[in-house]
Amino acid sequence: MTSTSTVDYQRTDGRALTLTFSEPEGSLRGGLVVLHEADGVTDGVKLLLASLALEGWLTVTPHLENAELTQQDLLDATDITLAWLVERGVEADLLGVMGFDLGGTAALVVASHRRLGAAVSVGGQQTAELPALVEIAGKLTSPWLGMYGDAGDEAGGAEVERLRDAAASAKVATNVVHYPGANHRFDADPGAAAEAWQRTLNWFDAHLR
Repeated sequence: MTSTSTVDYQRTDGRALTLTFSEPEGSLRGGLVVLHEADGVTDGVKLLLASLALEGWLTVTPHLENAELTQQDLLDATDITLAWLVERGVEADLLGVMGFDLGGTAALVVASHRRLGAAVSVGGQQTAELPALVEIAGKLTSPWLGMYGDAGDEAGGAEVERLRDAAASAKVATNVVHYPGANHRFDADPGAAAEAWQRTLNWFDAHLR
C-alpha cells in the first residue's frame, strides 16, 4: 500500500499549512485535494489518500480546524493546497477536489467557487459557518458528483432530491446519486460504499483527462 507523508508547507507570501499527501508509484494522472471529515486527518483519511494514489492521483489533504471553519478559511486553505499540487507538476486542468461527511459539504463549497476539472462529495454534514447545500448547488463552476444516503429517513431522501434539482440548474455537468437507507458515511452499507467508490473513480476518469 502506498504510504502517506506530512509536511509543513509555506508559500512565499507567508501563508502556511500542514499537508498530508500520498504519491502514485507510477505515472501521474493529476492531483486531488481531499477535504477531511470533522474528526480531522484520521487513519481513514490516510487510507483514502493512499487508495487514490494507487489509481495514479497525487492526493493531498490540508489540515483544517473544522470547529470554526468559515467559507473563506476553507477557500484559502484549498487555494494553498492547489498551489502545492501545481508546484509538484500537476497541470491546472487535471486538478480535482473531493470530500466526505463535513468534507463533502466543503467540496461542494469549493466546487461552487473555483473552476476545477472535477469535484466529488460523499455525504455532507452541515455547519452554521458553511452555506446550505441547496443554496449553492445551482452555482457550481466545477463538474460535480454528489452521493448521499438518507439513513432511511423520508425527509432526508426529500432533501437529496431537492439538492439534485438545484444542481441540475448549474452550467456544468452534475450528478446527484441517492442511496436510500444508507447513512451519510456509507459505513453500514458495504454495497453502497463500493458503488460510491467506483462512481468516484469513474467521475475523475471522465473529467480529468
